[in-house]
Amino acid sequence: MYELKDYLNAINFTKEKLLDTEDFTWEKKYPPYIINKCLSMHYDCIAQANEMNGYHFLDKKIQFHFYINSIRKKKRFGGKWLSQSKLKDLDYIKEYYGYGNEKAKQALDILTIQQIEQIKRSLLKGGRTKWVKKL
Repeated sequence: MYELKDYLNAINFTKEKLLDTEDFTWEKKYPPYIINKCLSMHYDCIAQANEMNGYHFLDKKIQFHFYINSIRKKKRFGGKWLSQSKLKDLDYIKEYYGYGNEKAKQALDILTIQQIEQIKRSLLKGGRTKWVKKL
């Protein structure tokens, strides 16, 4: 019932004041960090998300009201998030090729699993790792 999409829909489109209800569970379950991360993916919400990153210590209700009153009503669709394993692979690609985040994401889409495994092996620096057992 208290899902992330409900909070995001209230901020982006319905402008429904969920945290003002008598049910305090809405306020307890509000995830400020995740909301900031979701909104920062949209170019027209970056300034507000950055502002809330600076005031992360504020009460959840105040943060929610800031978003409701400062973000224009618009349907916004979430971007594509990388899985945890893809993030680790991204670090290997960045180190191997010397790329930044965007170029490494593009390279990750192009490279095969075998090529990524070869990159990981070439970056193996020694020591006790789980890699040795898998190879």
